[in-house]
Amino acid sequence: MAASGNTQQTFRRAIGALKDSTKVGLAKVNSENKALDVAIVKATNHDEMLPKEKHILTIFSALSASSPRADVTYCINGLTKRLAKTHNWTVALKTLIVIHRALREIDHTFHEEIITYSKGTRLVFHLSHLRDDSSPHAWDYSAWVRAYALYLEELLACFCVLKYDIQKNPSRTKELETPDLLEQLPILQQLLFRLLACKPEGMAVHNNLIHYALSIVASESVKLYVTITDGVLNLVDNVSVALGMYFDMERHDAIRALEIYKKATTQGETLSEFFEMCRSFEFGRRQKFIKIKMPPASFLTAMEDYVTDSPHVLPLEGIQV
Repeated sequence: MAASGNTQQTFRRAIGALKDSTKVGLAKVNSENKALDVAIVKATNHDEMLPKEKHILTIFSALSASSPRADVTYCINGLTKRLAKTHNWTVALKTLIVIHRALREIDHTFHEEIITYSKGTRLVFHLSHLRDDSSPHAWDYSAWVRAYALYLEELLACFCVLKYDIQKNPSRTKELETPDLLEQLPILQQLLFRLLACKPEGMAVHNNLIHYALSIVASESVKLYVTITDGVLNLVDNVSVALGMYFDMERHDAIRALEIYKKATTQGETLSEFFEMCRSFEFGRRQKFIKIKMPPASFLTAMEDYVTDSPHVLPLEGIQV
């Protein structure tokens, strides 16, 4: 059975390489954007290796703010078509890596362009179809790639509402007023939820290409957590003395604030476990992760007592963590 499985896997790799070669050949003959089309295919090919920088740079040049909008749209369309049509986990993951790096390394105009592109019926990160059954390992890899795609989708949704990139402006929540915090913190916590869902399982734990993508996700987790923590501290004013604006809030806002605070506590514990997992990988030993300090239980108790003792307030059982 093992020999049969290896033969099938070798055959599928050969078919994948042939598909890549055919696409490159067609692009060179038929495309008006030969260099870009070839770069997209080669950067997202079936080889289980990182995309070459020269191909990524060609793609980034087409996506830059200085490029004509038609070229940017053409490039985004090429990448999203690659995602939509493939059933191969390697092609899907390498395409997501290219898009993720573009979100990080190109200015905010790329965020805006890809959001505009996705506002129609075109779903950029829709990968529910991805079920690579070419090997038992590929099944685990596909599951991780789907989780990664959902994180990137949430990342764009977060930017769409907040109108700023938290990786470049992590301290913005320190300056927000209570109404904005009550709106934005649940969105940031949902993003962290999607990030934490990128914890690999099964054979995905051992794959180097997945480790590379996970290293990007892990590096973003630190600023995301700091952003949420700063916002929560701002929301309750000063947890160390258990005083401030929380106890002056309208009752319905106090309930929302308590829900945010409790979720921040739970997510902090889960993120600490996520950091420990990352430290066990080679990339994690090179990255700096912050030490997560849990908020004092006394303040949480004071918040719960305030909500419980206040008249005309929904019961605590209605609060979801």
